[in-house]
Amino acid sequence: MANSLPSRRQILRGLVAAPLAAAGARLALAAPAAGPDRCALVVVMLRGALDGLAAVPATGDPAWRALRPQAEAELERFGPPRRLDGMFSLHPALAQLHRWWGEGSLLVVHAVASPYRERSHFDAQQQLESGGARPFELSTGWLGRALAATGGRGVALEQALPLALRGAPGASSWAPSANASADADLLARVGRLYESDAQLGPMFEQAMAQHRGDDMAAAGGAGFAALARQAGRFLSAPDGPRVAWLESSGWDTHTQQAPRLARLLGGLDQGLAALRESLGARWSDTSVLVMTEFGRTAAMNGSLGTDHGTAGVAFLAGGVVAGGRVRSDWPGLARAQLFEGRDLRPTTDLRALIAPALQRHLGVSRAQIERELLPGAPAALPDLWRGAA
Repeated sequence: MANSLPSRRQILRGLVAAPLAAAGARLALAAPAAGPDRCALVVVMLRGALDGLAAVPATGDPAWRALRPQAEAELERFGPPRRLDGMFSLHPALAQLHRWWGEGSLLVVHAVASPYRERSHFDAQQQLESGGARPFELSTGWLGRALAATGGRGVALEQALPLALRGAPGASSWAPSANASADADLLARVGRLYESDAQLGPMFEQAMAQHRGDDMAAAGGAGFAALARQAGRFLSAPDGPRVAWLESSGWDTHTQQAPRLARLLGGLDQGLAALRESLGARWSDTSVLVMTEFGRTAAMNGSLGTDHGTAGVAFLAGGVVAGGRVRSDWPGLARAQLFEGRDLRPTTDLRALIAPALQRHLGVSRAQIERELLPGAPAALPDLWRGAA
């Protein structure tokens, strides 16, 4: 049995190498039916699970330093944390986002999570993109169904249409390169097949993590910035789309998190700055939602990384966003306050942030959201936009 392991590992790596090399950063665009409101929506998906407690550390929580005694020193390697208020700071790599905070165009939503409560990337991403109550309950995406309900069309800049956009009859895909990309559902099915296998499950996850790490620079750096800039060009065109979907991978930071996360967050920051620059005057009527499938453990592991967790952080930015605030029913970081004794406890449903974005930018009704877009979603978070919503 032991002699067969190398060949199995090679097979697993072969399954994920080509698609992940091609999918470090991906872009999807969608244009709803023409209307008087030309405000634009950009959704950025961070695949691999961003550590929200590193991106937006709760430095004012009394349990913070005891929980992550090495975190402050690690942050100082990249500059002092950028203060937001008495409780929260931004990672030093997020210089542009901190400027947006100061001008009131960045809203931070902390202790946020989807309804998913397990720790599988495949299941969490499928549930988040589909909008179902459970993983694989729905085979289309909430954004695709929203576009279908409003008569919209869409295009994905990749070999295969992402799940989030599936369900829009007019959606199509376009690949910026000739690299082949496997269907995301195939990878999800393979992952689920091996997940319960004590030997093959960890091997598959390790292969996935290795290729995420190999593609990290392209996913979170120049490659992401180039796609973000192109998204801005599409959105700012007179007859251009009104919704864009961007992706960045490599956020599964189980080992040596500090330097890896600094590079990724810096790349995200640069990409969002490129998006804004490319949007030009359109920034004033744009919202950008940045989300990830779940958070990470509150305490760091022995490899100076973090493992799969529950609650994390989301960002809402843009010229129409009522920012300069942290929205959070903060649960605390003391041991008794953690979810299952290990994770930041979720107190805000991510769908309560998605729903108002759909209502504002695509004009869907609350009834449509409850019935077909995000079944079972809670009430939308109020007061997210400047002026009347």
